[in-house]
Amino acid sequence: MKALVLQAPKQFEMEDRPVPEIGAGDVLIAVAACGICGSDIHGMDGSTGRRQTPLIMGHEAAGVIAEVGADVRDWAPGGRVTFDSTVYCGECSYCRAGKINLCVKRRVLGVACDDFHQDGAFAEYVAVPQRILYRLPESVSFEHAAMIEPVSVAVHAVSRAHLAPGDTVLVVGAGMIGLLIIQVARWAGCGKIIAVDLEESKLALAKQLGADAALNPKDCAVSEAVLEHTNGLGADAAFEAVGLAETIRTGIASLKKGGALCLVGNLSPSVEVPLQTIVARELTLHGSCASCGDYPACIDLVQRGVVQVAPLISAVAPLAEGAAWFDRLYRGEPGLMKVILTPGAQGE
Repeated sequence: MKALVLQAPKQFEMEDRPVPEIGAGDVLIAVAACGICGSDIHGMDGSTGRRQTPLIMGHEAAGVIAEVGADVRDWAPGGRVTFDSTVYCGECSYCRAGKINLCVKRRVLGVACDDFHQDGAFAEYVAVPQRILYRLPESVSFEHAAMIEPVSVAVHAVSRAHLAPGDTVLVVGAGMIGLLIIQVARWAGCGKIIAVDLEESKLALAKQLGADAALNPKDCAVSEAVLEHTNGLGADAAFEAVGLAETIRTGIASLKKGGALCLVGNLSPSVEVPLQTIVARELTLHGSCASCGDYPACIDLVQRGVVQVAPLISAVAPLAEGAAWFDRLYRGEPGLMKVILTPGAQGE
């Protein structure tokens, strides 16, 4: 099969690789579409330690079942599917409690680190355990289905914040995940949604997709502007979708007393936070990792158009052009959001 392989930091090659072998409980998927995730972009230079080479990246994918293992009963070749990015064991205490994203044996497709190496879906075929599969309605294209994984990250983050109807929400970072959080927060019944970003084009898209206000830190003091939008109280909850000390501090400074900050972005391995502010204002910090059984709801949201993914897709391109698109994304080309690669083994 053809595969896009990260051979060294920032160096890709199209290679002929053996079709993955499947175990008794696995399925082989002919990959139709796979999105380039921000974590792939940040990890391709070796800086995160989670893209150790050589590696086939890719975890936002969908396709058609090509083969099933001997013990697979509920799936058959020809089925249209998407799948979780998390490969969980299904047996540990976390899995038994339904917290599959915290599995003690957790692996992530397309990730290689000191603890594991799991090739992903930037290839014509990928093998996955049947437990992480989800059926796709015919009305959801493979390209849109490749967006289900980032949608699930947003849905899980919103669930972590325990929002109440009518809450005012701040979303710091109007990139892919931030724009999805805005839509999911609107679906969850939030009253006012305020987006924050340094790029005007992203703020415009945020308003198009449901934000009531858009703030650019270059033009205003964000925390003061949030107070103006909230009768001097601050936001009930904030979502930080970047992962930098400055943006985390923005989220904290914009919260009302007793508010909650959900940390979704993780660009920085560690940051300093204003401890006295957190303690004195009795703020709650939530970490949000991947998703946790949210795929059925996400497929429904995308199918019904409650969450719009088409405006977030900048390009759909053949897998062979992947290296060039990775380079453009890594350089931060203006206007680029989500790029989806099509390996072509079973494309639409």
